[in-house]
Amino acid sequence: MNRRETNWAGNIGFSAERVHRPSSLAELRAVVARSARVRALGSGHSFNDIADTTGDLVSLAALPRTMELDSATGEVRVGAGVRYAELAQWLTGRGRSLHNLGSLPHISVAGSCATATHGSGDANGNLATAVTGLELLTAEGDTVRLSRGADAEFAGAVVALGALGVVTELTLRTGPSFDVAQRVYADLPLEVLADHFDDVMSSAYSVSLFTDWRAPRIDQVWVKQRVGDPAPVPEGGRFFGAAEADGPRHPVAGMDTANCTEQGGVAGPWSERLPHFRPGAPPSSAGDELQAEYLLPRRHAVAALQALSAVRARIAPVLQVCEVRTVAADDLWLSPNSGRATVGVHFTLVRDLEAVRPVLALVEERLAPFGALPHWGKLFGTAPDVLRAGYPRLPEFLALARRYDPRGKFGNAYLERHLFAAD
Repeated sequence: MNRRETNWAGNIGFSAERVHRPSSLAELRAVVARSARVRALGSGHSFNDIADTTGDLVSLAALPRTMELDSATGEVRVGAGVRYAELAQWLTGRGRSLHNLGSLPHISVAGSCATATHGSGDANGNLATAVTGLELLTAEGDTVRLSRGADAEFAGAVVALGALGVVTELTLRTGPSFDVAQRVYADLPLEVLADHFDDVMSSAYSVSLFTDWRAPRIDQVWVKQRVGDPAPVPEGGRFFGAAEADGPRHPVAGMDTANCTEQGGVAGPWSERLPHFRPGAPPSSAGDELQAEYLLPRRHAVAALQALSAVRARIAPVLQVCEVRTVAADDLWLSPNSGRATVGVHFTLVRDLEAVRPVLALVEERLAPFGALPHWGKLFGTAPDVLRAGYPRLPEFLALARRYDPRGKFGNAYLERHLFAAD
């Protein structure tokens, strides 16, 4: 019986009749095989009903913590229940790295890849672009293995929103471990980005901009420099006119800076600098929040930010912080970055849906001319026909879903509303 399981933030109460927590692949296979409707639950860090179902909800958290490194290929096999924090630490201890991490490392590998979750960096694809192979359980409980270069449908199966089956294992590309030095700069006028957006965002391995939209400025610029790369500015110098912060900063004003990864230019492993938050600390606003994010072609970044600045008086009262990041283009069918270098505009909002909803409608209206697509796992009100039009490979994906799940066992209201209504 489901005792009203909720997502991480508590704004979604799952309607599943039963919640299962299998501890082995055999148990998981049995649940999937006998269920009429089933959805997999990762770390629950979604803010909409993407993981919900009226049937059986399956938590993958108790599955074996598989992490196996192939020394010949440099690839790592990762169980579906593993979170980025534990994987990153494990890889660092073996001299390996992932190309990027999200803002917080508390999220599951499988769930993050299924929704095209990302970090920042001009040359860095979203987290799913590291996937070179995957295993999933189909509707009959069979195991299917797909790999990049060998299976034509691979690019449609990585970011699949759980529609094809339950992913049980991923294989990820890794590289040699590297160190990062992180500095934060304060009070960058928004007008500077009109002429220098590309210069700012390409100045280091990963760059994030934060604003509370209470003024036409970027309150904080988080610059993550790969040790050995040229420094964006001399130590103690100004970053496009912004001064280095006089101490540690948290993206959200008033929050404990001890929860954030080390700043001040102190070098440390990639695993301890690429996220904004420490794995052992409460992430972001510790769940007392709602989140939305919109991804649009990078070439429209400045115009989009100016459009938002024009309505900042409407945005600021419901906003905790807005983060701007860049993501490299990829070839994954349902990735918002597919075929286009992207800028992501992320909103951490107060936990008041009635106050937030009209503001998100306004944000979507302002960003619509720029081809913005919402993050699959965040709040959004984008019309289904607009959403579907943003994915040219959607017909192929729908055909793939029909082939893997002809009776819709892995379907739910979210998928019907946003994807399958076009079928």
